[in-house]
Amino acid sequence: MDNGWIASLIITGLMIVTILSIAIPLDRKYIVRERGKINYKKTKLFLRWNVFDTLTLLIAIYTIICVQALNILISSGETVENTYVQFFTNQAQAWTIVSIIYLISRVSLTLKSIKERWGNEIE
Repeated sequence: MDNGWIASLIITGLMIVTILSIAIPLDRKYIVRERGKINYKKTKLFLRWNVFDTLTLLIAIYTIICVQALNILISSGETVENTYVQFFTNQAQAWTIVSIIYLISRVSLTLKSIKERWGNEIE
């Protein structure tokens, strides 16, 4: 393992701890559960912009910066042996996947919430 890969793991770990430290209290405070299942009619969190959405937007911007930095490094002739290429490659891959997964889950939860609240009225 080279230095870029190790630095990327450390940064990713710190970012995951930050995300979880925001997401877990947000989930416990604002999501209404009844018998272990989410009550979409009472939970208003899915229908408005929240702190976690802002955090996800910042992660998406960070991912774009990583991809552009990687593009500049590759265009200038750097190879995988370069520490910065390793770092930006790992960061871009990890946070692109996280952003896409969050987008899909967020859209799914929002659609479920809309269907539960206004399901018969929409049609």
